[in-house]
Amino acid sequence: MITVVAHDAGGAEILSSFVRRESMRCLYVLEGPARGIFEQKLGSIVTLPLQEGIARSSAVLCGTSWKSDLEFNGIKMARSIGKRSTAFIDHWICYQERFERGGEICLPDEIWVGDTSAESLAKEAFPKTQIRVVENPYFEDIKKELAGVRPQHVSAAGCISVLYLCEPLDDTYWGYVEEDALRYFLDNLACLGQPVERIVVRPHPSELAGKYDWVQHEFTLPIVRGGRRALVDELAECDVVVGCETMAMIVGLHAGKRVISCIPPGGKACGLPQPEIEHLCDLVGDRPSVR
Repeated sequence: MITVVAHDAGGAEILSSFVRRESMRCLYVLEGPARGIFEQKLGSIVTLPLQEGIARSSAVLCGTSWKSDLEFNGIKMARSIGKRSTAFIDHWICYQERFERGGEICLPDEIWVGDTSAESLAKEAFPKTQIRVVENPYFEDIKKELAGVRPQHVSAAGCISVLYLCEPLDDTYWGYVEEDALRYFLDNLACLGQPVERIVVRPHPSELAGKYDWVQHEFTLPIVRGGRRALVDELAECDVVVGCETMAMIVGLHAGKRVISCIPPGGKACGLPQPEIEHLCDLVGDRPSVR
């Protein structure tokens, strides 16, 4: 029996798709956005406390989180009682930070990544840990879902619609916060080169739904709150996807959308390796690209 441990949305999307695809029978330790994501795909789930979940399993499969300690503690607990742990990294940035808390590093027995770019980064960060490339099942699910979506909104001729993907950011590490990036994008909207008919601002799954309502009062632009429907539905209705470096931007690439990173000047450079991603600072001409 494998216990799945997840908190953050990115890892939860991948692991829930993996469990569904493999028809796995698992125990679950889920907190934060992960619980809703798993139940959306798998139905009602009984979740266990971390200690009980690991005690009843033979191995642990987990995601990784930026602020939550859930997966870190799961790996540490599994290691302390000699049970194998595997972590699926859902991104291309901050690899070492995912397995470090308070100066303590605790690595799983094996790390899974979804592509060769992530494999190279993981091998560089963890040369003594077994790294395995596993096809990202979430991206495959997204492609199938997109094929069946009928958009409720289509942009008028000559106009574009934008889906803005938010993510919680800490200026002590990134050099900016999410409000800075959103303002930077909206202040430079003309750089998109076409009239913008609609801007859907979609909060991150870990954020409160109304976190960005202020933007509708600060800007006289056609802004609406997103996040009320599935990501694939909002992606299908947009022409351009904008964010900083959230994994959902890569989903946008898989949906065939134009994708732009809007990290403001002075912020930590975008760590996403996909060459198709444009950078607003380049379009604006604020500074030379540093990637």
